[in-house]
Amino acid sequence: MSNSLSDKRDREIITPSLREIAADWSADQEVFRHTHWGKAMMWIFLLSDTFIFSCFLTGYMTMRSSATLPWPNAAEVFALNIGGQDIPLILIAIMTFVLISSSGTMAMAVNFGYRRDRRKTAKLMLLTAVFGLMFVGMQAFEWTKLIHEGVRPWSNPMGAPQFGASFFMITGFHGLHVTCGVILLLIIAFKVARGHYDRTGDYSAVEITGLYWHFVDLVWVFIFALFYLW
Repeated sequence: MSNSLSDKRDREIITPSLREIAADWSADQEVFRHTHWGKAMMWIFLLSDTFIFSCFLTGYMTMRSSATLPWPNAAEVFALNIGGQDIPLILIAIMTFVLISSSGTMAMAVNFGYRRDRRKTAKLMLLTAVFGLMFVGMQAFEWTKLIHEGVRPWSNPMGAPQFGASFFMITGFHGLHVTCGVILLLIIAFKVARGHYDRTGDYSAVEITGLYWHFVDLVWVFIFALFYLW
């Protein structure tokens, strides 16, 4: 008799615990039930990419701080001769303006996407892609200029040889991201223009593309500050 009472008390103790666990799990299910899987995956990807860029930029700062040879002066290295006068960082300023402007057009594209305005969404995404192509083109010009001046990943006639390696690696990695973003913008803009998302009733792909593009722009702000202003 005592054993049966003891078993009953044990069941009464265990049952509420199991119910609490089940309630916790069901609560989590309610929280994440309406989360768009595409947005969640993009946030996870951007978080991992943040770690990669953080490692690159931290390594750059460490490398520059420990360099034994003088580090090249960015104002001189990235100057353009216009009208017989060297203008420091003019190309970098234009690149930054173009990329920041593209964030504005992308934000407007997302806004019109949620309004189901197919034409304006597609046009603004195409304009954002054009800005991205302009940025990549100017970066290619910048690379060509430095290579013509003798800068290589393994050497640099202007000072510390680490400059070339860090510059080409980090700006090249960012340029790859911009290029992939342009391709993604063109694909999504094409689908928007064809009315694909009107049929599905879901314009989340435009917002997901916007998340990626804003991240690329934000990373450039850190690269701009560390490479060109430091």
